[in-house]
Amino acid sequence: MKLGFIGTGNISSDVVTGICKSKISFQKIIVSPRNRKKSKKLKKNFKKVTIAKSNQEVIDKSDWVFLGVLPEVGEKILPKLNFRSNQTIVSFISTINYVELKKILKKKLKIVRAIPMPPISLGKGPVAIFPPDNKVKNFFNKIGTTIEIRSEKLSKNFWATSGTMASFYELLKVLSDWLIKKGLKRSQAQQYITSLYSALAELAAVHSKKDLKKFVAESQTPGGLNWQGVNELRKSGYYKSLERSINNILNRLNNV
Repeated sequence: MKLGFIGTGNISSDVVTGICKSKISFQKIIVSPRNRKKSKKLKKNFKKVTIAKSNQEVIDKSDWVFLGVLPEVGEKILPKLNFRSNQTIVSFISTINYVELKKILKKKLKIVRAIPMPPISLGKGPVAIFPPDNKVKNFFNKIGTTIEIRSEKLSKNFWATSGTMASFYELLKVLSDWLIKKGLKRSQAQQYITSLYSALAELAAVHSKKDLKKFVAESQTPGGLNWQGVNELRKSGYYKSLERSINNILNRLNNV
C-alpha cells in the first residue's frame, strides 16, 4: 500500500511519524512539496518517505490520500486535482464537512474524515473518524485508538474539544512558569508538571469506565489544598469559561 499526504503541516507530520514507527505494512509514503522544511525532515528520518514534485504526483502514486491542508487552501487546490475512483481519501481538514468535500472532489470516492491528535506520533491518542469504515479504523488502531462516529453532527463535538489542546499546554506552561519564578530550574519545573499531569491522565484512562466526577471527589478532602484549588477556580468562573470557549468553537464549526 502506498500512502500519500497533501500538506505536510504539524498533524500530517505527526501521522507520518506514527506510521513509520508502527507495524503498519506499507510500501512508501509520498508527501507533497508544500512545507519543504518538514518534508525534508521526514525524508531524512524515514527511508520509505519520498517527496513528490506536485500534489497531483502524490495522488498519482498513492492508494490512500491524506488531506492535511488548511480549509482555504483545500478549497483552492482540491478542485484542480484528479483523483481515482478506487482511492481512499482521509481528510484532516476541520471545517470542510463530508458533503462539501464530496462536491469539491467531484468523483465518487471513499472519503473518511479523521481527527488525529499530536500524540499519534508516539502511537497514542484518540482518532475520531466519520463515517465508520473498517479499514480506516484498523489502520488508525495501529497508531492510536479509533473512535467511529455515525453522525457528522456528533463528530463536530470531537473537533470542538480538540480545540482545547493549546489551552492544555498553556495550563502546563503557567504552572511551570510559576515554579520557575519560585526558584526552580526550567528543566525541573517542566519535568515535574508534565510528569504530574501525564500520570493523572493515565490514571483516569486506566479507569475510564469510572465517572470523572468521582476522580474530582476522591482527589480532594474538605478544607484541603485540592478542595481550595478547585473551589476557587469554580467561583472565578474558570470552568464555565472553558465550556463557553468550546461552545464558541462548535458554533464556528456549525456555521461554516
